[in-house]
Amino acid sequence: MTRVFSSPLALGRRPLAVALIVAVAALAAPWSATAAKCAPGTTDCTVVSTGHSKAGKGSAAKNDSPTTTGASQPTKPLKPIKPPKVVTPSTSIWDDISTFALTWGPLLFMGMITVAIFMTLRFMPRTKPQEIKPDTSQSIRWHDVAGADEAKAELREVVDFLRDPKRFKKLGAKVPKGILLHGPPGTGKTLLAKAAANEAKAQFFAQSAASFVEMFAGLGAARIRRLFRVARKAAPAIIFIDELDAVGGKRGSDFSGEKDQTLNQLLVEMDGFGTAEDVVVMAASNLLEKLDPALLRPGRFDRQILVSPPDLKGRQEILRVHTADKPIRGVDFEVVARQTSGLTGAELANICNEAAIHAGRQQRDHVVQEDFEWALERVVAGMQTRKVINDHEKQVIAYHEAGHALCAELLDSQEKTHRISIIPRGKALGYTLHLPQEDRYLKTKEEMTDWRVVGLGGRVAESIVFGEITTGAANDLEKVYQVSRSMVTDYGMGTSISSRRLPVDDYSVSEASRRIVDEEQQELTDEAWRRAKKLISANRPLLKAFAERLLTNEVLEREDIEQLVADHRAGKLEPVETSVNGTSPSQEPEPGVAQLAASERLDPDAPSRP
Repeated sequence: MTRVFSSPLALGRRPLAVALIVAVAALAAPWSATAAKCAPGTTDCTVVSTGHSKAGKGSAAKNDSPTTTGASQPTKPLKPIKPPKVVTPSTSIWDDISTFALTWGPLLFMGMITVAIFMTLRFMPRTKPQEIKPDTSQSIRWHDVAGADEAKAELREVVDFLRDPKRFKKLGAKVPKGILLHGPPGTGKTLLAKAAANEAKAQFFAQSAASFVEMFAGLGAARIRRLFRVARKAAPAIIFIDELDAVGGKRGSDFSGEKDQTLNQLLVEMDGFGTAEDVVVMAASNLLEKLDPALLRPGRFDRQILVSPPDLKGRQEILRVHTADKPIRGVDFEVVARQTSGLTGAELANICNEAAIHAGRQQRDHVVQEDFEWALERVVAGMQTRKVINDHEKQVIAYHEAGHALCAELLDSQEKTHRISIIPRGKALGYTLHLPQEDRYLKTKEEMTDWRVVGLGGRVAESIVFGEITTGAANDLEKVYQVSRSMVTDYGMGTSISSRRLPVDDYSVSEASRRIVDEEQQELTDEAWRRAKKLISANRPLLKAFAERLLTNEVLEREDIEQLVADHRAGKLEPVETSVNGTSPSQEPEPGVAQLAASERLDPDAPSRP
């Protein structure tokens, strides 16, 4: 038997062919003149007249006319007409599967996509505003916030208004719509907002601005509306939006427009129709200059409070707050506060925690001064590393750090050296720690010039002692370059550019002005190099004493440094005639730096060449 294969399209056309055959047969039946009647089991058939057929062309006689010739003529037998044979193709299971897949596959695929989208929207995490209720075990009070007295004084007015709004409304006063806390990270902006909410006995709703932006358009604006709706129901309330710059940047920079839409909704909620007076919006940002001007106008964020790093007194208060629950013995917080100049409240809290951890490692029941010293090094300089350094590189590192310390000790305008170490910590192979005697906010040109001398002291010491320089001063060179450039462009402390501020990153500055900035910056750096070289060359015995003591002890504390400086001034230190490698000190200048005369090099008080 021959097997016939047919495609799904052929299978689809088969019912149509059968229908056409049946229709043709039905139409031909009324027009047939005779029908063949066959005896069962034989092929002999006789023609039976139907009485309705028309005589065809060439017929012998009509059926209704009588015969006149006598006997009738015999009829001719006809062969039976066989019905058309319909070939039914045999199909396999794979043909059935392919037919089912082509028919129902697209529908199933679209259904799966619909279900996936529905489940994604249903189970997508929805960010809710974090509600912090007052009078709980984790409540923050004013006494828990230290080192930010000015910001606390500003927020106390808002707290008084929320506590007794009638007293202010009688006078026609209105509570500020918004308060923006800005400053460096870790200064306590969020802590201040929590304390203000708890002191005002108001509901506190906190949410990060980054949670407003989602993958679907319109969700940011919807979440803003939901946040304010919940806060109005719980009024009096404080809404705190952390990291406002995530959605509060200047409009027009977002190509998708989602952030702009979210910001517009925030502006409407703060100063639009239907705003509530007993809902105060507080926000925190580290980048005030990047916020949209519409946010900073009166009626929205009326008050902008700078939260800066704490001063000496503030650092002492912060240390006491974070050590209130720790057993302390013999710790001088004033010394620790002086050692942590410029650090924020979060960094001070980390130092207190690291000191307690170190005390536990040492199997002590109390936290002592040594633990704070270790924690300060851990936070400021990094974790101690176990790098294997050969003897020659140890000498280079020792003389490098000694050069920094020598310049700092002999220049009256600079902060004195508190500790010198050649123990590798973090990425540094050694460090010199300077402590300020007091907090300073202004610096003179002489102080900035002396600072650059201290910064180049390590590289100059390498050049004088070993006759060559190394790659260890990369960070020093970067800092000196930045200070020299700021003196020219920001502070007007250059030679020809001394009466205006010149933003060199602005494209409106001409090439001639840029060239002048580069030349004056290089001249300031060269001047600092010459002064450092004179100072170190004239005090080689002190440099050698610092380096040799470092190679022996690896760390020099303030007491050791003061003793060596006193011996040097009293002439008790050994004079130095040759360098470490036995040759005379190198007289080769740094590339790009002018050569000094011998008399000028040996005289530390000689004026520097213009």
